[in-house]
Amino acid sequence: MTTLLDTLAFNDEGYLLNWQQWNEQVAYEIAAEEGIELTDRHWIVIHFARKIYAENGDAPTLRQITKQTDVSTKEMYTLFPDGPAKKAAMIAGLPKPTGCI
Repeated sequence: MTTLLDTLAFNDEGYLLNWQQWNEQVAYEIAAEEGIELTDRHWIVIHFARKIYAENGDAPTLRQITKQTDVSTKEMYTLFPDGPAKKAAMIAGLPKPTGCI
């Protein structure tokens, strides 16, 4: 059975190659593959990350996310285990963040 994700191009690390092909269904499917069930708190981070990327062409760092949203570092690790900024960018359909935390 072909899924929506099968119709999109990803790099070797699992990041969507064309961020403009992303939609919320893509996010749900990527999250499901990562074992994450999206909540309203996830969407705060995802929408923030996409806004920052649209403005400056870089996925936000963990520090940017925690300083500019009401999501704490501790909560980020709960929402997006195993590298929260990277995992958030992946689910948001963005390239891997290049900055440090």
